[in-house]
This record gives sequence, structure tokens and C-alpha cells, in this order.
Amino acid sequence: MNTVKNSSKTKKNLFWVTTTIIAIAYFISGLGNLVPFSHIAQDMAHLGYPVYFLKILGVWKILAAIVIVFPGIRRIKEWAFAGMMLDLSGAALSRYFSGDAWSTILIPAGILILVTLNYVIRLTLLYNSNR
Repeated sequence: MNTVKNSSKTKKNLFWVTTTIIAIAYFISGLGNLVPFSHIAQDMAHLGYPVYFLKILGVWKILAAIVIVFPGIRRIKEWAFAGMMLDLSGAALSRYFSGDAWSTILIPAGILILVTLNYVIRLTLLYNSNR
């Protein structure tokens, strides 16, 4: 019984650590899209995306960062996670098909792995709390 409690506590801690990292990353990059930060605007232009797309992504990223931190709102969280996964896989693939260095491909791919881990832990915690 004690092992189950420790495992649950570890999962909750890992969930909140990954949630915090993801929320901060999305909030800051969302602001970077809205302002826009020059290096982000240059990267998006290099990848062939129009300038207005920065604003759309910026709003979506900030909303996702806010939604994943608030408790409840399960359906909206599902949409936020889907959007983050599409954003990150699209970023990694855009970099790959543009011929960019592997280091620039691995950054969104690594964050995608973190988001996936966070999502799986979230589902596990929800499943265990409904038992």
C-alpha cells in the first residue's frame, strides 16, 4: 500500500513539474510569436510561414499554457494537448523538410516527448482517481 502511495505521489510530482515546464515554454514562445521576437520571426520566415501565422500561433500557445495549468475543464485540456502535439510535430517536421540542423529538429521533438509524457501521466492520474 505504501509503495502505491509513493508511486502516486511521484507521478503527481512529475506531472506538475512537466506541466510547469510546458506551460512556461508555451507562454513565453506564445509571447514571442505575438510581439514578435526577431529570432522567432526570422525562423518562421525561413520555414516559409506568413507573418500573420505568428499571431495565430501566439494566441493558441498562450491559451494552451493557461488551460493545462487550471484544474478541471477536461475537454478543453484534450484540445490543448492535441494542439500542442500538432504544433510540435509540425515544427519538427517543418525543420526537417527545410533541411535544418538536427539540433533544431530535436528541440520541438524533445518538447513533444515531454508533452506526451505529461499527457500519459495525466490520464493515469485521472484513471486512478476515478477508481
